[in-house]
Amino acid sequence: MKFTFDLEKNKVVFAVTRIFFLVVFLVVSIGFLVWEFGGLLAWNQESAKNDLVSGLVVRLDGENVLVANAAEEESSQSEAVVVSEDARPLIIRRYLEKYKSPLAPYSDLIFELSETYGYDYRWIVAIAQQESNLCKKIPEDSHNCWGYGIHKNGTLKFDNYELALRSYAEYLKRVYFDKGLNTPETIMKKYCPSSNGSWAYGVSKFMDDMENGNF
Repeated sequence: MKFTFDLEKNKVVFAVTRIFFLVVFLVVSIGFLVWEFGGLLAWNQESAKNDLVSGLVVRLDGENVLVANAAEEESSQSEAVVVSEDARPLIIRRYLEKYKSPLAPYSDLIFELSETYGYDYRWIVAIAQQESNLCKKIPEDSHNCWGYGIHKNGTLKFDNYELALRSYAEYLKRVYFDKGLNTPETIMKKYCPSSNGSWAYGVSKFMDDMENGNF
């Protein structure tokens, strides 16, 4: 009789123990799921925040919705601008090399001087093209490719092309751009007043050729 009682008692204890461990297991499982859900929710919120900070641009294209990252678009545009700007010295060099100009080794200097004095990088080259076929038709040993300082009283000469470029770049700014003469037509009236318009036309064409790569 006692043996039977002990057996029943053991069964009860075993059943209670199983229930206890089952409850513990369920509690732990629920806690783990809650923790996982909370982590996932926090990650989604952080991701959404980062997307917002990055600046997602949503625009409609017919029935399709296109999503583009504004920061990436801005970066691409900046890179495009940089590439375009950095190409200018190369454009100068290739243009001068195309016409076998002795100014070709000074393409970087031409760009730097244009930047220093704040005018378009094509001016120095275009005027040299108009005035001397890019230094191929100039007074002997003058290094003067722009026809300035050349008159009946004498010819302005320089020891080399670098000195000529530095002098002319400053002259162009001081005598023309600083006085509001900043187009081929307005410059022509003072630079070459006897021209019938061909001077301005030529300078404009050479500038357009450089800009459009027509060389």
